[in-house]
Amino acid sequence: MTDLRFICTGVRPEPYGAGPTLLFKLRIEEADHQPVHAVALRCQIRIEPAGRSYEPEEVGMLGDLFGEPSRWNSTLKPLQFAQASITVPGFTGSTEVDLPVPCTYDTEVASASYFRALSRGEVPLLLLFSGTVFTGRDGFRAEPVPWHKETSYRMPVDVWRNMIEEYFPNSGWLRVRLDVLDALRRYRSARALPSWERVFDELLATADAKADAKGAD
Repeated sequence: MTDLRFICTGVRPEPYGAGPTLLFKLRIEEADHQPVHAVALRCQIRIEPAGRSYEPEEVGMLGDLFGEPSRWNSTLKPLQFAQASITVPGFTGSTEVDLPVPCTYDTEVASASYFRALSRGEVPLLLLFSGTVFTGRDGFRAEPVPWHKETSYRMPVDVWRNMIEEYFPNSGWLRVRLDVLDALRRYRSARALPSWERVFDELLATADAKADAKGAD
């Protein structure tokens, strides 16, 4: 059985992607120096939220994912970040490849909501590998990449934030049901508000005023 070892050595944004994409630099080593003809590699990437501490302002932004901080001992479960695949060209000994991972800024997706809540530090990631390796010194055979093959990596938060800022400068995305969107459109139209920012500013100001009035009673 071909013994592959995977190491993530870095990550950077794809500079010319059609959408926000991270390139994870993978170093792949074959322990016995058997010739590897190719690898059809699959990778599942998980966020391990229990692997870091959180600032007070971050805690306040993570309630929708993990609940009250008093419950975090049981609720800080791994989050699915992405699944990606790549064909690794042939090599002997070791090689390095970039694994492209498309990203989303949809805050309804748990991983994007988690990244958005972090202000600094690193994101603990676990990369789990599977797939097929094509090898053989005196022939050609296909072997599975064992499911236990994995590696950890701590991705700087700024890498993700800077990438998103390049694609969506000073903006974000919010998905709502169609009936809610229609209601917001009617609200905006009735008041001739020039932008969606003005809609939300006005609604939030109204809600704050009601809360202040209720607190004063």
